[in-house]
Amino acid sequence: MATPHINAAPGDFADTVLMPGDPLRAKYIADTYLENVRQVNDVRNMFGYTGTYKGREISVMAHGMGIPSVSIYAKELITDYGVKSLIRVGSCGAVRDDVNVHDVVIGMGASTDSKVNRMRFNDHDFAALADFELTQHAVAAAKAKNVPVKVGNIFSADLFYNPQTEMAEMLKRYGIVGVEMEAAGLYGVAAEFGARAMTICTVSDHILKGDSLSSADRQTTFDDMMLIALDTVLRDDAAHA
Repeated sequence: MATPHINAAPGDFADTVLMPGDPLRAKYIADTYLENVRQVNDVRNMFGYTGTYKGREISVMAHGMGIPSVSIYAKELITDYGVKSLIRVGSCGAVRDDVNVHDVVIGMGASTDSKVNRMRFNDHDFAALADFELTQHAVAAAKAKNVPVKVGNIFSADLFYNPQTEMAEMLKRYGIVGVEMEAAGLYGVAAEFGARAMTICTVSDHILKGDSLSSADRQTTFDDMMLIALDTVLRDDAAHA
């Protein structure tokens, strides 16, 4: 039955959901890559769709901005709709010199300044990690498409406009491959409720260099990332066949 935030019917979602932050990016993915698409959610205009990719049923559902928002949708998809795998396809900022705008990064782990995982982990540190197999398949999918990717630790920030201006240099020093706002929360929800999760991001801006993409480019030009995510699902199926 419907949840407070999702009005889909039972069975409307596939067992694997791609999750961009932007509802219009969810629509773009569905319209561009999926066949036999039907819209399954429109509560708060947080669009969700289900269709097929190369014969495989896949859903795409926006999660909004920030850890609180992604945590709501991920939890309800897992516990109320039986979703087993969640792949975030989003944008991130860069801080390292060797990571540039348009690059694709994969969040093997997710550090954060948020307290949400401490709240769910009895005030202890929780290592927020992506599912290893999904990560492995994503790296293989990128290699097959000749798309270079950076794999490593990303940082999920609670504040987009962070008054701690020294943070960017510190994140660079620690080798962070991308800065975004959701992965650590997504990984914590997946761990708590027994699902699998991974994050793939396209670099939309470089925090230290000042390079950036337009909002229109962020919505429609992340095709390498989206194709990697879709092929990750197929590779994962093949590995478990």
